[in-house]
Amino acid sequence: MKLHTGSFYFLLVLLLACGKDEDTPEEMALVYPSHFPAPHYQFEGNAFTPEGFELGRQLFFDPLLSINNSVSCGSCHAQTHFFADHNVAVSTGVFGRKGFRNSPPIFNMLWNTSFMWDGGVNHIELSGLPALTDTNEMAENLFNIIDKLTATEKYPPLFEKAFGSSVITDQQIFFALTQFTGALISANSKYDQYILGKATFTAEEESGLQIFRTHCETCHQEPLFTDYSFRNNGLDVVSADLGRGRITLDVNDYGKFKVPTLRNIMHTYPYMHDGRFMNMNQVLDHYHAGIQDHPNLDPLLENGLPLSEEERYQLKKFLHTLTDESLISNPLFYEP
Repeated sequence: MKLHTGSFYFLLVLLLACGKDEDTPEEMALVYPSHFPAPHYQFEGNAFTPEGFELGRQLFFDPLLSINNSVSCGSCHAQTHFFADHNVAVSTGVFGRKGFRNSPPIFNMLWNTSFMWDGGVNHIELSGLPALTDTNEMAENLFNIIDKLTATEKYPPLFEKAFGSSVITDQQIFFALTQFTGALISANSKYDQYILGKATFTAEEESGLQIFRTHCETCHQEPLFTDYSFRNNGLDVVSADLGRGRITLDVNDYGKFKVPTLRNIMHTYPYMHDGRFMNMNQVLDHYHAGIQDHPNLDPLLENGLPLSEEERYQLKKFLHTLTDESLISNPLFYEP
C-alpha cells in the first residue's frame, strides 16, 4: 500500500489497536510514500499482523536470544542510532568478543535483495541468523533459543497470539523478527518531503543535490540511495577482508562490499565495512585523494571524486536532508 509516510504511524497504531483483542490476528499494511518502488519482500506466507509485529519487537530487544543472555539484536542496532551501532567501528558481542565488520543500519530492509556486507544472506527472513549464531556476536543455536523461549511464561502465549500455536518453531521466530524489522521504514526525511512537494531546499541543499546526482547517484540511487550492488571503492591495495569474494570465491569479487544506503548517513557513522572512518570529512578525503589501486577497483572511481571545499560543504548539506528523525522517535519501535 502506498500512502504518504506521515500516515504510517497513525495507520499502524490503528491496526495494532484493531487486532489487540481478536482471537485471529488481524492483517495490517505497511505504508511507504508514492516515490518508493514496491518492496522486494511482500510478506508472502508471513501475514503481517499486530501480534506478529509485537512478538518480533519483543524478540528483537531480548538478550535471551544470546548464549549468555547478555546481547540482543537491539544491542548492535539501536533505535537511538537509527538502528546501527553506537558509534563504534565493530560491535561487541557475548563475552566481550569483537566482530570484524561494522553493524549497518537495518531500516528499509524490505527493499533489500541481499543482506550483510558481503551479501551472504539472500532472504530477509534469514537475515538475523548469522548474528544469532556467530561466535563473536550472539553465539547461540536455534535449538537452545527455542528451549529458552518455551521455558518462559511470556513467550508461548505471544506465539499463540501471533501464529495460532504455543509450540515455538524457528520459522516463527524468523517470521516475527521479519515483521518487526520490515516495519522499520525510513521515508520521512526532508528529502522525501521535498520530492513530494511539501518542503523546499535551501540554496546549499539544492546545490548539494545536484552534486550528488552528478557524482554519487550511479551507486547510491534515489530514492533508497543504494543500488544494492557490490563494489570495490579502493580502501586497500590488498583486501584482508575478501568481502563478496568470501561468498562467491571469485577473485573478481575480492574486496567488493555492498553499497550502503545513504539515508540517515550523517548519523550512522562510523563508515565503511570495517568502520574505519568516523566522520563524513574522512570519507570525502578518501574519495578525493585516498583511493587505492585495487585490481577490482570500480571503474567509476579511477579518477576519484575531486570536489572543492564549497562543493563538499554543499554535498554534506544535502546529505543532512536524508535524516529521518521520525524513525528514532516512533514509540512503536521503542525497546519494551
